Formats: sequence, C-alpha cells, structure tokens
Amino acid sequence: MRYFLKLSYRGTRYHGWQRQPNGLSVQEVLETALTTVLREPVALVGSGRTDAGVHAGQQFAHFDTEMSLPPALMQSLNSLIPGDVAVQACFPVCPDDHARFTAMFRYYQYQVIRQKDPFREGLAYVFTRPVDVSRMNLAAECLLRYRDFESFSKVKTDVTTFNCRIDFAYWEEKSTGDLTFHIRADRFLRGMVRAIVGTLLAVGQGWLNVAEFEQIIEAKDRKRAGRAVPPAGLSLVEVGYPAELFSRR
Repeated sequence: MRYFLKLSYRGTRYHGWQRQPNGLSVQEVLETALTTVLREPVALVGSGRTDAGVHAGQQFAHFDTEMSLPPALMQSLNSLIPGDVAVQACFPVCPDDHARFTAMFRYYQYQVIRQKDPFREGLAYVFTRPVDVSRMNLAAECLLRYRDFESFSKVKTDVTTFNCRIDFAYWEEKSTGDLTFHIRADRFLRGMVRAIVGTLLAVGQGWLNVAEFEQIIEAKDRKRAGRAVPPAGLSLVEVGYPAELFSRR
C-alpha cells in the first residue's frame, strides 16, 4: 500500500531534504521515526529536494508498506521527530501516485527583510540596500517567456534537461518595505530560485538592466548570472497535485 505524508519543517539545522553521508537531513529524521513506529525499514520519496537551510511550509513524501498503520501514527511520529519538523497528515493513495512525478507544480517564496529582526533570524535575508521593485518585476516577467534556465542552475548537477515551465514570478513589497519573491513552476533546478533572486536584486540595484537580465537567461551560462542569495529566506510553500489524489483517502 502506498501512503502520502504531508509535512513541514524549518530547514535551518538540516543539510536539506535528502539523506546526506555527512549531515542530518529531514528525510533521515522522518525515515528513522517511521521505521521505529512501523518496526520495518521505511524509505521515503519526497516531492522535491530542498537544499541545506531551506524551509518547507508544505512538503509531501510517499512510502510503501504492507503493514496496517497504527491509529496513533500521527501522534507517534510527531513525538519522535524534533520540534522543527511536523507531520500534518498521512493518507493512502494509488500505487502509481508518486510524490515527485505526480506533482503538477512547486511554489516557493523568498523573504527579504529591510532590517535585522531577531524573530525572523534564519527565516529571511537581511538586505538593506535600496532597490527598484518595479524594475525587478519587469525583469521577472521575462522568466515566463523562457523554458531553459541553465544560467540559474548549479553547475554540477545530474539533470537531463534544464527546461522548466514557470507559471508566475513576481515581487511583492509590504508596507514595511520588506519583500517577498513568489515563483511557481512545474520543476526547479538545484539552486535555481536563489540564483534568480540574487540576479533580480542586482537588477533592482541598477547593476543590470532588464535587457541584460534577459541576455543572462539566453546565455545558458551560470557564470553570467548573479550570486545566489542565502538559503534562510527560501521556503517551499505549496506542492500541487491533481484534486483526485486527495479524494482517494
């Protein structure tokens, strides 16, 4: 039987979602808890791999087991995992439903704050230089016209294609001056959102114009793009699936 987990986590102290040989991951924490509760080895497949220090307000993962799930599964799992990881739901799906490949989109947000805030430490990027938000939004609109985003991908990656379908990408400015970058796509490359945000901030500061930003996309060369911003401000906020997946419970 295949089950989906719905979960969230604060990624500050983790080496990303995926198991790592030299650091603690969210996947490892959850697999250890599930193995303890079900008393059999459990392997999780996540909807995507968030990098070290990146958060998730919503993440999904699936696992297979022939065991009957205990009635108190949720309580048991949440009592075994640390406080910075939480499981909100566990439900059965069809055998061919896949946390990664059945997903239709991933939606990320990047938080930029304009002054240091101890209550948002590790959850936002402190960036105090003035920026032109309207110019950054003009540049962000360019992303929707392209499919190949090699310029914003980490160089050493095992993907077979750099193509992504971006549904929307825009900046929202709060009354406080704080900024949120919203971006949704069918898939993301490693380091892609952080590289895009860093390059758009360069546009906002006047180091690049909109035409030059578009030229960076067309170059398909990571060296042309700006530096990646820190992971602390990045969160996976929604993973979209066909509605019928949730009706199979």
